[in-house]
Amino acid sequence: MDIRRTILWMIFVFSAFMLWNNWQTYTGHPSLLGETPKVAQQDNAAPAAGTPQADTPSAPSVPGASTTPEQAQAASASPSEIIDIETDEFRIQFDTMGAQLVHAELRKHRDTADESKAAVLLENNDVSRYTVQSGIVAPAGQKKNYPDQYKPFRLVSTETKMTGDTLPVVFEAESGGLKVTRTYTFTRGTYRVDVQDQITNVSQEAQQPSQYLQITRDSKDPPGASSFYHTFTGPAIYTEEGRFQKFSFSDIDKNSAEYIKQAKDGWIAMIEHYFVTAWVPPEGKDRLYNLRKTPEGLYAVSTVEPLGTLEPGASTTTRSELWVGPQDQDALAAVAPGLDVVVDYGWLTIIAKPMFAVMQWIHSIVGNWGWTIVLLTCLIKLIFFPLSAASYKSMAKMKNVAPRMQSMKEKYGNDRQALNAAMMEMYRKEKINPLGGCLPILVQIPVFLTLYRVLLASVEMRGAPWIGWIHDLSVHDPYFILPVFMMASMFLQMRLNPKPPDPMQAKIMMFMPLVFGAMMFMFPAGLVLYWCVNNVLSIGQQWFITRNLNKAANDAHIG
Repeated sequence: MDIRRTILWMIFVFSAFMLWNNWQTYTGHPSLLGETPKVAQQDNAAPAAGTPQADTPSAPSVPGASTTPEQAQAASASPSEIIDIETDEFRIQFDTMGAQLVHAELRKHRDTADESKAAVLLENNDVSRYTVQSGIVAPAGQKKNYPDQYKPFRLVSTETKMTGDTLPVVFEAESGGLKVTRTYTFTRGTYRVDVQDQITNVSQEAQQPSQYLQITRDSKDPPGASSFYHTFTGPAIYTEEGRFQKFSFSDIDKNSAEYIKQAKDGWIAMIEHYFVTAWVPPEGKDRLYNLRKTPEGLYAVSTVEPLGTLEPGASTTTRSELWVGPQDQDALAAVAPGLDVVVDYGWLTIIAKPMFAVMQWIHSIVGNWGWTIVLLTCLIKLIFFPLSAASYKSMAKMKNVAPRMQSMKEKYGNDRQALNAAMMEMYRKEKINPLGGCLPILVQIPVFLTLYRVLLASVEMRGAPWIGWIHDLSVHDPYFILPVFMMASMFLQMRLNPKPPDPMQAKIMMFMPLVFGAMMFMFPAGLVLYWCVNNVLSIGQQWFITRNLNKAANDAHIG
């Protein structure tokens, strides 16, 4: 296989990968990290009363499943107050209606459209709705007025700005015979929030409450989403049995999402490019998982944990962890098992994880992600040097015998059998492997595809500068210098390769750099930087090998 077929194969494989990747992320196709179990399709009804539960005779109701739009509207019209909280990492806003998080700015991450502003993850306005709730619900079929997201809470703590290492924010509500004291504890230097609920039965009868944790959002793309490549936005559920499962909004619309509905482990999350919001309930306690569309038209993922029977005057305390922030793999892995897989590399995980670890190591030395990509590319070229050398030697030999091949085609005309026999004899005498120029390059394609996924998914690239005009490796080159340089380097590479004997093929090959360049114009600058460096190193390696082969051939001819 000659170089023109090699490049065509690369374009085909790359294009197919891009289409597959966009389809996978758009549909929320389950990750191949674990096999998706065969479970019943989800529905919006409460779990059946016969479902086994921990310490409770009947199943809890799904949070908000019985809430009508009129009730939600009435709740939103009830008196509420927005509480501003400032920490080293956040500017958070709570709504006292339900003590829910309705706004979160990540102070160390900048808005892609306006670098003077902090990146916003949670919002609740006319443009975007993405919020976090928790509350108490009664068993299915019981009409209780427990404190939930539609009940008013009051702020009982006084500090709203972090001055020490921690900042507790405490809310309180009493309704339906239960008193709930909810404490959000923010810790310096982390996006993890510890959440504690103390539930006390202040009535004269036994109560059977359940606690739910929930994340809701609309289906709009997050700010800064690219129209040239698609990244996943939507809910995810993780359990040891079901592993990591993500779901598109259309799955929920069609009631076609399949997932584990009951477990004693796992977590829920709402994922978007670079960022994630996740609830992590305590391990070892029964909980139900639920996906649904709410009466307000939002998409919700939730867990519901039965708290057993509370006798009059008794209380119980629950502790959960909430993450609102970037997809920092090391930090997420420390919060809960499997939480780092929200950075989903799919079937490339086995290569992507070690590659990202190497990038982190290089970055710890050079301190710049752009130079990290440059050095990683050099390292990859060094590892594949033997394969590349074999490829370039084969292409150089093919280029040298190209005139003889053309003469053979003219000599044998349409006699394909004789032509093939003559060409195979020439390959044998010249010790040329016609596949030598193709196979080594094809072996390297998974590496490029893996690097594409790593650079596209890693939040470390977001806002990371390189040099000069490249201020953010996660977005396209603002002046398109790198894509133009990449096209020029590809044209130069083609001049070093054997010229296709067919004039039509030669013209088609001349358009290939333009096709690749057009594909790369709006891709992240980090990915284009890799390709540019790879091309420069390939040109240097190919020129060196071709020069030495030609010199050796001339010396042999003179001798």
